[in-house]
Amino acid sequence: MTMRTRRSQEKAEMDASRLLVNSRIVPVVVISRLERAVPLAECLLEAGIDVIEITLRTNTALAAIESIANQVPAMTVGAGSLREPGQIGDIIEAGGQFAVSPGATAELIGAAHEYNLPLVPGAVTPGEMMNLFAAGYSLQKFFPAELAGGAPFLKSIHAPLPDIRFMPTGGISVQKAADYLALPNVAAIGGSWITPQHLLDTGNFAEIGRLAAEAIDMSRVKH
Repeated sequence: MTMRTRRSQEKAEMDASRLLVNSRIVPVVVISRLERAVPLAECLLEAGIDVIEITLRTNTALAAIESIANQVPAMTVGAGSLREPGQIGDIIEAGGQFAVSPGATAELIGAAHEYNLPLVPGAVTPGEMMNLFAAGYSLQKFFPAELAGGAPFLKSIHAPLPDIRFMPTGGISVQKAADYLALPNVAAIGGSWITPQHLLDTGNFAEIGRLAAEAIDMSRVKH
């Protein structure tokens, strides 16, 4: 796959926002067995989730992204746990459509811009959030969400930072998810509770499908 042409950071970030139009739930998945990737994507899609984040924590992550991109084209697949600028080319070559990072560096943002990869960069303090917004990123990952103050923190910063929207991730359970989704500055939430590792490793897609459908129902919160 050839590298895409350059464009502005604002345009790349806007594209990342558009990925969340149909689904406010983004499963954060660790794929250790490649054969689970496509059935998982199909299962989530059937339940109504059309965005998935495959974390770059295993040797099979990029292959899983490639398999999903090729075999389940209706699923928007991206890479999570992005830390190094050099990983961005690999993500694009695999067919990844976006990336999510736990934090942000100038080098990482520059590489995402250069290679035209929509990025959801991570921030946890108002200063980090303001710096990313100044760089053109109005959609940011709030991580680690629960340890950093959770939904009450995001609610408290909405007034002083009204133009920033978040994808909180980290420690969010099904019990806490609705609290986040009710906030006007939360675009979506990332979570692993939909795809618990033991269900994924054993191929229990029926239960994963049930959890996904439950999450979709919950995401229809009005605010």
